[in-house]
Amino acid sequence: MKEDFLHYLWKFKKFDFLNAQTVDGEKLAIFQVGLHNQTQGGPDFFNAKIKIGEQLWAGNVEIHKKSSDWYAHHHETDPAYDNVILHVVWEHDVEIYRKDNSSIPTLTLKEIADKNALKNYAALLGIQSNRWINCEKDFSGFEDFTIENWLERLYIERLEEKSKVIEKILTKNANDWEATLFCMLAKNFGLNVNGEAFLSIAESISFAVVRKINEITQMEALFFGQAGILYQANDYPYFNKLKEEYTYLKRKFKLSRKGVFPISFFRLRPQNFPTIRLAQLAQLYVNQKRLFQELIAQEKLDKIEELFQIQASSFWDTHYNFKNEVKPRAKKITKSFIHLVLINTIIPLKFCYQQQNGKIDHENLFDLMRQLPAEKNTIIKGFNQLKPKTAKNAMDSQALIQLKKKYCDKNYCLQCSLGLKLLQK
Repeated sequence: MKEDFLHYLWKFKKFDFLNAQTVDGEKLAIFQVGLHNQTQGGPDFFNAKIKIGEQLWAGNVEIHKKSSDWYAHHHETDPAYDNVILHVVWEHDVEIYRKDNSSIPTLTLKEIADKNALKNYAALLGIQSNRWINCEKDFSGFEDFTIENWLERLYIERLEEKSKVIEKILTKNANDWEATLFCMLAKNFGLNVNGEAFLSIAESISFAVVRKINEITQMEALFFGQAGILYQANDYPYFNKLKEEYTYLKRKFKLSRKGVFPISFFRLRPQNFPTIRLAQLAQLYVNQKRLFQELIAQEKLDKIEELFQIQASSFWDTHYNFKNEVKPRAKKITKSFIHLVLINTIIPLKFCYQQQNGKIDHENLFDLMRQLPAEKNTIIKGFNQLKPKTAKNAMDSQALIQLKKKYCDKNYCLQCSLGLKLLQK
């Protein structure tokens, strides 16, 4: 029996509340269960209104598995719990007192809990190690409307979480949104393997330096030099030209590689080699000096895509690294990669910017995401196998990733709209 299930029983009155009484035998009438406190410290429910015997009470409710948990959590010494008017428990094993030694009435749920709720809870959260998610047998039965509403809320939740990461980078950059975009894009261009390394490279370069460079050779020299690629010996004339440029830039702008993580080529396809991604990022910032302002101003998907339709410099037509020459092929940023950038950087950054300015345009952000194809990974494949076409677009796939990682994997079924639907059958 988990405590969050007891919260559910109390919140939705899933017990014989008409015949409820305290452990001392006093009649208990519940007028308001109170406001569920899910984020703050202090009692579990605020501003409840109950009647015990002939006395009407207004105050807070605390919930535990056992009465003795009150002392295990040291509530008897915490003034935040002085206004607790009822202690709701599954099992009563000890008398409870406030800091002033006054007794706290206790309600036990073990004998009066709704039997159907208990049955549904056991079916949903019973130990079954072979299940991918707890509700996998019931998932296909959820109505599309129910799933879509929950996924919309989950996507907003995911954007809010990403905003916290962006805000930290924004603070480091003294509220410079262009510099923050540069860091976020660098992380995105590094993908999972080199994301943190690329972010550390971007953070090692003042964006004021990026603003001053207008020539691709110098921009590549800056990025490759800070990445540590230009310190090795090489016979390519272009490599040595970049090395020479970097030596000049390093001295001029007093550049340091302190705190820069090493990049990796391990198990990457050639088109995702860090050399190619850095070269593309360099070309982007030679072309665009006010990229953030451009992105904020654009609301149409095709216009945003146009800003990223660039390719690496001509040297990279015949190279993926500084070692071997390959058959000529322009190293353009693909549409699928642009979509990845939109999903992971542009739209979260737009949301964060709008949030800080108090004007969130949910409809435009949702519309952009719904125009993008759903991502392809094991999580999305798993949900689509349970219910075909669960992920119809990128908004759905982002929300499903949030659902799996933040709810299903943590057994937070009682905080999930779908889990609550099953409990209330």
